[in-house]
Amino acid sequence: MKLTHGFPVRLLTAALLIGALGGCSTVKGWFDGDDKPDEKPTDPAELVDITQSVSVSKLWSANAGKGEDRLGIQQAPVVEGGRVYAAAVEGGVRAFDLQTGKQVWQYKSDLRLSGGPGAGQGLVVVGTLDGQVIALDAATGAEKWQVKVPNEVIAAPAIGTDLVYVRSNDGRVTALNAANGERRWFWTNELPSLTVRGNAPVVVGPGVVFAGSDDGTVTALSAGDGRPMWTQAVGTPEGRSELERMADVDGAPVLEGTTLYATSYKMETVALEGPSGRPLWTRDNGGAGGLAVTSSAVMVADPAGTVWALDKYSGSALWSNTTLARRSLTAPTIHGDYAVVGDYDGYLHWLNTDNGEVAARARVGGKALRGKPVVADGILLVQDVEGGLTAFGFK
Repeated sequence: MKLTHGFPVRLLTAALLIGALGGCSTVKGWFDGDDKPDEKPTDPAELVDITQSVSVSKLWSANAGKGEDRLGIQQAPVVEGGRVYAAAVEGGVRAFDLQTGKQVWQYKSDLRLSGGPGAGQGLVVVGTLDGQVIALDAATGAEKWQVKVPNEVIAAPAIGTDLVYVRSNDGRVTALNAANGERRWFWTNELPSLTVRGNAPVVVGPGVVFAGSDDGTVTALSAGDGRPMWTQAVGTPEGRSELERMADVDGAPVLEGTTLYATSYKMETVALEGPSGRPLWTRDNGGAGGLAVTSSAVMVADPAGTVWALDKYSGSALWSNTTLARRSLTAPTIHGDYAVVGDYDGYLHWLNTDNGEVAARARVGGKALRGKPVVADGILLVQDVEGGLTAFGFK
C-alpha cells in the first residue's frame, strides 16, 4: 500500500522505528558483571559510573517556549553574531545573549514553528508545520516577510548570500529571495513510501547547495538556479519490506574544504569529493541523525546507540563506544576535545575523541534531547523537547 507523505505518516514511522530498534542485542551486564533476569534486551542501557576527567558546568538556562514533545522534529538553536536564536512549536522565536542567556527579543506567532531557525546575513528564518516560512530581522526580531511553501518545514532553513534555502517535508528544496521571500527556483526529489521522521537541512557551499534526501541520496544543486550537478547514494534502500528499505539522510552533511561527509539511516557513512560527487570512502557505520568532524575523525551515532569514530581519510573505525546502547542518541557535536551526544533521558555525554571513553556527564533535566547540540565560542547549547534551552562550558 502506498502511504501518503503527510504528517500522520511520519508519526507512524516513528512508532515503527521504536519497534525496529527493539530488536538490537543488549549490552546490559557487560560492564557491571551482574546477570539481572528482570532486565529486557529492549531496555535502554543503564548508565555506568564514570571517573570524570574533565569538568563541565551549566552556564545558564532559558525557556524557548512550548517544545516539540513527541513531534520528532529535532528542534535545535542556532548561534550567529554572539546571539542564540531558538524556536518553539508554540511561543515564537527568541533571541538570547550567548554569554549570559539574557533574552534580547521575542517574536510572537500563533503559528506552530517547527525544526530550528537558520541565521545569517542579518536574518533569522524559521518554518512552520503548515508550510509557512518566516524571515525576521536578526537585530530586532521584526518580521520582514512571510511566504508559503507546499509542505511543512521541519528542517532549519539555510541562508546564503542572496538566497534562503528551504527543505520541506515533501522532498522539495525551494530557494527564496533573501530580501523579500520571492521564489527563485525549486527542486523536487520523489520520496519513498515510508521514511524516518526528520529532514536534513540544506548545506551551503561555494556556488552549490547540498541536499540530503529520504531515498538515501545526496544531491548537489547549483546555488543560483537549482540545476542538479550530481547525485550520490549514501545509503542503498535494500530489503524486502518498506521498513527494511528506509535509508534516509536526515542529518545535515558536513562540508570541510572540498570534502562532503554524510551519513544515513541505513547505517552507512560516506566521504564525497564535493565538486564531482566522487566517493572517497564508504563505511557501514552511520545513522540518520547526522555526524561531526574533527581534525582527524568523523563521529557518528548509529540507531542502536553505538558511537563511532571513523578515520577522516580512510573511513576505517578508530574506536566505538557501546555503553549508551538504545538511549536514542542525538547526532554528536564537537566540544573542545570531546564528542558530545544527548539522550532520551536528558543526559549529555562527553566522549574523549582520542579513545571514546566517557569523560563527563551532565543532566539537562528529565526531558528527552533530540536535536543535535550546538557549540559556539566554547559554549555548548542544547534544546530539550519541552523547549528548555541550556548552555554548558568547561570549568
